[in-house]
Amino acid sequence: MYKMICHWNRLDWNFPNPGMKQEFETNQFWKKAMPAGVKIDHQGNYYVSVPRWAHGIPATMNRIVVREGKPLLEAFPSWDWNKVGNVQALQSVLGYEIDEYNRMWLLDQGKIAYAPSPEGSQKLVIWDLNTNKLLDSIVIPNDIAPLRTSFLNDVVIDNKNGFVYITDSGSGWPDHPLDGGIIVYNMRTRTFRRVLDRHYSTQEFPDFHFQIDYKPVFKEKPMRIGADGIALSADRSTLYYCQVTGRNLYAIDTVLLKNDQTPLEQIKDAVKAIGSKGTTTDGMHADNKGNVFYTMLEGKGIGFYDANGRRFHNFVSDDRMLWVDGVAFDQKGSIIFNNNRLHEMFGGYEIDWSYPYNLIIWKAYVGRDVKSYLYA
Repeated sequence: MYKMICHWNRLDWNFPNPGMKQEFETNQFWKKAMPAGVKIDHQGNYYVSVPRWAHGIPATMNRIVVREGKPLLEAFPSWDWNKVGNVQALQSVLGYEIDEYNRMWLLDQGKIAYAPSPEGSQKLVIWDLNTNKLLDSIVIPNDIAPLRTSFLNDVVIDNKNGFVYITDSGSGWPDHPLDGGIIVYNMRTRTFRRVLDRHYSTQEFPDFHFQIDYKPVFKEKPMRIGADGIALSADRSTLYYCQVTGRNLYAIDTVLLKNDQTPLEQIKDAVKAIGSKGTTTDGMHADNKGNVFYTMLEGKGIGFYDANGRRFHNFVSDDRMLWVDGVAFDQKGSIIFNNNRLHEMFGGYEIDWSYPYNLIIWKAYVGRDVKSYLYA
């Protein structure tokens, strides 16, 4: 049972002034404005990240507002907080999380249109959605996420033990070898550690090619993206992750990651290959029952891994679910997720911009007591 929450032929903003809107329209910046991930807060507001993988994206973090019956994006937490060139503001957000305390954890990639990230721009920003105030901003240094090659992708939060886990796809330097890895942040010591750097599980699968609807993903050359989807088990003991250009699901015990004295080689040796999902995947999210939900790019929908039964299942699919990117929970028994045609928007294909269902936010019922891993 699933339904659309809202849909667009292309994204549009509730601009603060006519000049900004005119510039956006005249330059057709909307052709590279892609909703990457959707989440909902305790008040029922929907948020959408729009990474700045091209110039002209008005705001990288947004709340959905309805004006005259139309869903529009509005810069969040403000337009100033989305100002290009100010490394203290949000430069390019792809992954983010809203935790059990209604705090938003924003992972800023820092880079715009694949230029190197300016010093200080890569960061973890924590925003209190209850008081609408900044709680913290932690810069991720160059030795942890190289300013040239890093592509900070997604994030999961463990407030119980005081850790944050981040995927770095390592694809921030096009036409260059990948530099994928996992980043661990210790909230107590406020320190970062990079693990599984260029490990086979955080790199692209060698010579990997895939298609969606029998069309090669990226027309001119194969896509190459390392560690991307990430999920934390409800008991916080297992970290799951996957690359985009590959179909396998990997896992590692977090007890190894939480101890900064664990040798890097020991961590590499401890990676467990769970098996093939039968599909490429972008975003993932674990529930409170021992399941890991993942987007199915080739399967055009959502699947899940049952960690208790150790089996993969298809959950929901629809021909309009072209490049399902992010998946999250509404804590009322449903998942929310979005599709954005990333492979066509950035892969050299023409899109029919008059089609009303190019970009969609979906909702699918899972079960009455099903919530995010954060609420276990």
